[in-house]
Parts: sequence; C-alpha cells; structure tokens
Amino acid sequence: MGDIVMSSKERRRLEMMSRVRDGQVRLVKAADLLDLSYRQAKRLWRRYRHEGDAGLVHRLRGRPSGRNKGEEFRQAVLDLYKTRYGDFGPTLACEYLVKDGYRLNHETLRGWLIHAGRWERRRKRARHRQWRERKEHMGELIQMDGSIHDWFEGRGPKAVLMVMIDDATNRTYARFVPSETTEGAMECFEHYVRLYRLPQALYVDLDSIYRVPNGQPTVAEQLDGQAHPLTQFERAMRILGVKILLAYSPQAKGRVERRNGVFQDRLVKALRLAGIKTIAEANQFLDRSFLPDMNRRFTVPPAIATDLHRFIAKDVNLTEVLSLEEPRTVAKDWTIRWHNRYFQIKAGQLPLPLPGRVVTLRQLRNGNVQLLYQGRKLHWKELPQRPIPVSQISRKSQIKVRVPRKPATNHPWRQYRKPYRRPDSPLPSDELLMPILGERESGLDHYPSQTNVPQQKGTFLNSPNRGHS
Repeated sequence: MGDIVMSSKERRRLEMMSRVRDGQVRLVKAADLLDLSYRQAKRLWRRYRHEGDAGLVHRLRGRPSGRNKGEEFRQAVLDLYKTRYGDFGPTLACEYLVKDGYRLNHETLRGWLIHAGRWERRRKRARHRQWRERKEHMGELIQMDGSIHDWFEGRGPKAVLMVMIDDATNRTYARFVPSETTEGAMECFEHYVRLYRLPQALYVDLDSIYRVPNGQPTVAEQLDGQAHPLTQFERAMRILGVKILLAYSPQAKGRVERRNGVFQDRLVKALRLAGIKTIAEANQFLDRSFLPDMNRRFTVPPAIATDLHRFIAKDVNLTEVLSLEEPRTVAKDWTIRWHNRYFQIKAGQLPLPLPGRVVTLRQLRNGNVQLLYQGRKLHWKELPQRPIPVSQISRKSQIKVRVPRKPATNHPWRQYRKPYRRPDSPLPSDELLMPILGERESGLDHYPSQTNVPQQKGTFLNSPNRGHS
C-alpha cells in the first residue's frame, strides 16, 4: 500500500472517525467537533468504513470546480449589475439577470458583489443568550485567562497567574508568568499540553494576544482564506489544530473568572504562609502542593467519561510551534535584518532563498533564532556589525585620502618683515645692524624690538615652526 498524503484537517477527521469506530465518541458528537453537518459526518463515516483512511482524502483535490462560472461570465454579470441594477438586492437582481440570459444563484451574486465592494453585509439582530451547560467531555473546551493581582503582597516581583480550567470537570492548571503576554500564554499552554495533551478548543477573552483588534489581512492571508490577520498565538493554535473561541464578556467565561477569585483568596494566603517570594518557587508550589489538592477537592466528573484530549503529532515540535515568527526579506548580499541584528545566510544549502525572497524568522522563547524557507531550516551566522553595501565599498575605494602638505620655508605664511633669529644662532655683524639702528635713531622704527616683545606661551602666527616640530 502506498503512502496517503493528508492535510491537517483530514488527519483530524481520521482521528475522530477512529474514535467513532472504537465506540469512544458518538457520530453526532464527532460531527459537532468537526464543524460538520450530521449528513456529512455520515458520508465520511461510510467512506471510512468502505475505503479506510484513503476515503477521507478530498476527492476534488487538483480538479477545477464543476460549478465555476468562468471569469468572463462573472465580469459580464458585474458590469450589467453596475449599469442597470446598481440599487437592486442580490435576490431581485438575479430574477432580472435571468431575463438577460445570465442564470446564477443569488448567494453567488452576493459573494461576487461583496468581493467587488458593491454590497455590504447586513447586521444581524442581537442573539438571545441563555445559561450554557457544561461540555460533556473532558478536553472538549478549556477556558483560559490571566489574573493580575499582588500575589506576593510586596515580598516579590509583580506577576500574572495564567489559569486554564476544563469546562466539563473544573480541573485546573495555573502557572505564574512575569506578565500577560504572548510568551506567557504560550508557556502556560505548553506546560498544560505536556501534562494533559492537546484540548479541542480554547475559550479566551478579547485580549490582543488572541485576536487582532483592527486590521486587514495581507494578500497571502487572503489567499489562505483568512478573514483577519492572525496573532502569534492564533497561528500556533491553527498549526496544532486547537480551535479558539472568543468570549465577548467576562460573564461568558464565568467559570475561569470565579476560579481567579478562589486563587486571589486562597493562593495568596498559602504563598504567605510558605514564605514564597519568587515566581520559580511559586510555580513549584503550585505543581507539587496547591493544584493537586485543589483538583482533588473541586473537580467534578464529566457527563461522558471519554477524554477528548489529543496526542501531539510526531512531526510537530511543540517548542518550535509555540514561538514567535516574522517574515523577513533577503537582501542582495543574502543577509537578514531583525531588531538591528544581521544574519548571514550560508551558501551550499538547498533550497537557498534568492535576494528579494521572503523567509521566516522564528524566535524561540529561550531566545534562540531559526531561519526557515519553504518549511526548511537554513544555516546562518550572526554578523558582529552591520554589513557595508557593495556600492559603498566601491565608492570608498575611489576616494583619495588627502595628506597634509608642509609649507616651504619661503612660503608667505613664513615671511616676516623683521628677520627671525634662532636663540642658538650667532649675532649678526655690525654692518648688518647699522641700517636697523639708523632707522631706530631716526624714529622710523615702527616695529618693537625682540627685547620689548612680551613672552607668551605657544608659538607666534609668523613663526616658521608653527604647527611643526
């Protein structure tokens, strides 16, 4: 038998159908967990029984849609709608388009108009809300929240307690982190998964860790079918196959909110009695003493005993998935810049990203950095300083260095009306001094003699040795 290539969604369907085969989960429950209708779940179950694992592979893979209208048909409909039926709704417009020879479904036209920016989604009425029952299975839904409090009562640093509680059983896991950030949420989630395995879904609030408040998806995200840009935490949960559900009020996730109140009362007192002052000591106290005692006293049995926690796939590295990833463009010299750090991509490896291509820079929570291209890790080295572009190097090689020139002895700067005599030179003869003495006696001497010049530190501007030794 050859290998079967499956997507993550198909592998999840395979796992759920195997649970149905073993009698662990009913088919109705499997349809709900897979976001499928009951009829579609029955079709998958029938194909799985007759064809095995290969029956769950999508049969339209690589084939064009049979209901595709074609780009010319779509553009003709949009042009006709713009010229004649601009103020018509999709349903009414389809009725008139049939008369013009264009037959299509009104929902198809609605989608085309929304994509072209000519129709807006109508706001639905507010839904009626009511008390929500617990989930039936353990691991089906985990509520997660961060609790900000003075946990050490001034004895230690500020900390946030990340709390995760099972909706079906109240089983609780908690961990102290320095602040409620993406790294803190990933750290708490990783410890939970290594202890209890992967849950089916997480129920979180509207914090920016779990969703982007306002933002438009990029072209690549739109091609992947994303309606909004993903946060780092959302990206990791999508890879792991964990669904994220958003709570639009604190009351919606009241189970974890009430557990935060229990921690702020009982855990603070327990930490005080134990004399704990650091985050590391507090986490050890939680794992060894406080959480086992709390779960033993306050956990309730689930409605159905089957545990829906999932094992991690063998090809998934949990530490690498729960990290920060950013796209970076390769420069012309095969370097990557990130936070004023420069990484040189080494040659001799395949695939080698060409300049201008985008690679993924992954920062693990321990600070290590990885570079990935097309899912493969690249070999690189960090440069000690910013690399100089080739254009600047060639320009610097053409610049001539100017060497200072020593003026000649007869340079005008060195000339002075009165001859300069070095202290160690012999005195001039009387014949040479007569013209000078005659000028002094006749009152024509306008220059002070050397004996009348005050002694000053430094060199004179007219000194032949100014600036030279």
